[in-house]
Amino acid sequence: MVGRGLWGCKNRLGKRSGRFGVAPAVCGGIMGTFLLVLLFIDSIELWATSLGMTGHVKEPTQGGLLPQSMPPTRPEEYLLMPSPLVCQRAKPYLITMVTTAPANQRARQAIRDTWGGEVEIRGKRVLTLFMVGMPADPTMGKLLVVEARENGDLVQGRFQDSYGNLTLKTLAMLGWVRRFCSQARFVAKVDDDVLFNPSALLRYLDHSHPLQKTSDGQPADLYLGRVHMRVRPNRDPSSKHFMPTQAYAGAVFPDYCSGTAYVLSRPAVLKLCLAAAAAPLPHPLPPEDVFVGLSAHAAGLVPTHCPLFSGGPAVPYGRCCYQAMVSVHHVMPSEMVHFWADVHTAAPCSWLGTRASLGVCKVRALLGTLIG
Repeated sequence: MVGRGLWGCKNRLGKRSGRFGVAPAVCGGIMGTFLLVLLFIDSIELWATSLGMTGHVKEPTQGGLLPQSMPPTRPEEYLLMPSPLVCQRAKPYLITMVTTAPANQRARQAIRDTWGGEVEIRGKRVLTLFMVGMPADPTMGKLLVVEARENGDLVQGRFQDSYGNLTLKTLAMLGWVRRFCSQARFVAKVDDDVLFNPSALLRYLDHSHPLQKTSDGQPADLYLGRVHMRVRPNRDPSSKHFMPTQAYAGAVFPDYCSGTAYVLSRPAVLKLCLAAAAAPLPHPLPPEDVFVGLSAHAAGLVPTHCPLFSGGPAVPYGRCCYQAMVSVHHVMPSEMVHFWADVHTAAPCSWLGTRASLGVCKVRALLGTLIG
């Protein structure tokens, strides 16, 4: 419809070139507005999201229950882990913890070969590690031991690795970071099917987030990602997202960031860990991102929406678009290697090229969702 309307305007303008009238002015205004929306679509998204957010309520939503005890922090609670001194040696400004299933070796290797292999960006040290649980297959457990020995980047918690235990995986991840990498200023949690862009994240934190630091130069509270708003608990017992009223009685969850990728500042990690110790785990376990949102709500952390995080519609590939995005979900290992190489084989895109490509990617993603 949009393309047909613009084409009609183009025909009208072509037929009436050199003449002044209402139709050319109207069509010109429509095309100008469309181009402005395309160039600033992420700013419009940020504004619209800020209007839609429910805001923060100091008291937890009635009926809300928070996760269990403090995540494990002793080395013996982890079956596999790098040296306890890994962060003291690397001194990361940003540590990215990739939650991954034991069998997803190809996804982990694709990350190592692309964005996870970067160790310094914009003069800041970065570190990427992988968080797994215990596989049901003993053979897979042995393969993880070999992989950990070869790469030195696996952290394995003492829990069964399953979809239902993603919340436990996050608890173990937060506990490990709090105990062994507390000096990192920012922690990113990323799924293993996400093309992450640490450079775009650091650029955003440096230039686009004025609350990044407090007056004494320390990181401020930050819980950053793609914010989901007014999500209702799933009351269908046959769904894997089922949440009975005994576990959560509220009508909607507090606003929370998509679990595909989100970023926490150092103080926010500590506050989440403390909030997680406040009450026993509900049964069944809440989805991982909902759990983090509930903990953030109890800790007084308000989620911050960033339009450069995906987590909803799949974002079609565009070189300039992917240069600007912080995270892109639903990326296969082979695609990750190909996209990363293509993004980095050419010079950075211009401001205009980046803005236009972002707009086109987001419009295509939205249309794909509406059609599909």
